[in-house]
Amino acid sequence: MPRIPKAMRAAAIDRFGPPRVLKLRVLPVPEHAPGEVLIALHTSGVGSWDADMRGGWWPEGKPKFPVILGTDGSGRVVAKGSGVRRFRVGDRVYAYEFLNPKGGFYAEYIAIRESNVGRVPKGLDLRKAGAVTVTGLTALQGVEALRLKKRETVLIHGASGGVGTVAVQFARWKGARVLATASGRSGVALVRRLGAEKAVDGKHANLAAAIRRFAPNGVDAILGFAGGKPLVDCLDALKPGGRLVYPNGVEPAPRKRKGIRVRTYDGKGGVRQFRELGRAIEASRLKVPILAAYRLAAAVRAHERIKKGHILGKIVLRIR
Repeated sequence: MPRIPKAMRAAAIDRFGPPRVLKLRVLPVPEHAPGEVLIALHTSGVGSWDADMRGGWWPEGKPKFPVILGTDGSGRVVAKGSGVRRFRVGDRVYAYEFLNPKGGFYAEYIAIRESNVGRVPKGLDLRKAGAVTVTGLTALQGVEALRLKKRETVLIHGASGGVGTVAVQFARWKGARVLATASGRSGVALVRRLGAEKAVDGKHANLAAAIRRFAPNGVDAILGFAGGKPLVDCLDALKPGGRLVYPNGVEPAPRKRKGIRVRTYDGKGGVRQFRELGRAIEASRLKVPILAAYRLAAAVRAHERIKKGHILGKIVLRIR
């Protein structure tokens, strides 16, 4: 059994505010319950939702400060509760929980329910596993919701971000022809390397015209990871009876249109979801683009980078 300290370093907030409210603190290592595992974290994902929560958006009730941010990450199991059967001490794992009551992933240790943990798939190291947990779950569940058939055409809007870069690869794995909208020339080049058959700059291109050139009769489906007018413009090139899927939180959301099937969803964790994600990662030989990795003590810099935008792939914190 590895030695578990009583205290750990964590990037936490004592109040809502700008990136500078994130402080490196020394806090107690959380105790794990019978149905939980204690993970020594290696990498933590950093997302725009973390920045929203730091700034004051809180989806449920009121937080009890200090709050350790972070919704996903990877590491090794160092202890487990008496009711845990799926994992052993030493297992390489990745995990996701949106509001973990015992603290988030910007820390050296996390205690989390066994059902929200999966084994790291073959082909991924701990760094990439920590970068792809929540984005992988969200991307796969969006692609699955489209029920894509081989050779169908799908437009992935907002494809150069953390979720979109994964969704492009999963859609190709399903056999679809992928048209992607991305952020800038570098974003276009990135999604092309990841398997998009065609890619255009989502902010500057004539989207409707680009889609018609790719699919003269219209695309079969759209998976949207960015809202606003560009997504509305994309809908003009969707076939009658086509499908639009996007995760809750895409704002502003498009209005419903007659003849278009619309589905929204939340990326969820769980035993089955992690099993399916692992299979998809291995079968698709997933590549995980990481834009930048910051030390835990530099979490402020990670949030400042999120604020600048134009995030191609994922930003992570190096815990170990």
